[in-house]
Amino acid sequence: MERQSGSSILGRAKLSKAGPAKVRAVLYMAAIVATKHNPHIKALFERLLAKGKSKMSALGACMRKLVHLCFGVLKTQKRYQAEYQNT
Repeated sequence: MERQSGSSILGRAKLSKAGPAKVRAVLYMAAIVATKHNPHIKALFERLLAKGKSKMSALGACMRKLVHLCFGVLKTQKRYQAEYQNT
């Protein structure tokens, strides 16, 4: 969640506190592990850091990516394929 108010100085981005805290905590830890071991999440994290995003903001994007990956696996009822490329 970014804080912005007209022409005033921008504040640091923070993780939103919306949604269940337990789910957010599990996703946070999963995203930290994924940034170390999952090549797609690691690439996303490093790309966002290179663009100047804060570590917490980049980690939030990784959390969202994990949710999308989990949803895709549940919806298609197929195993996660690390080498899958969307063409």
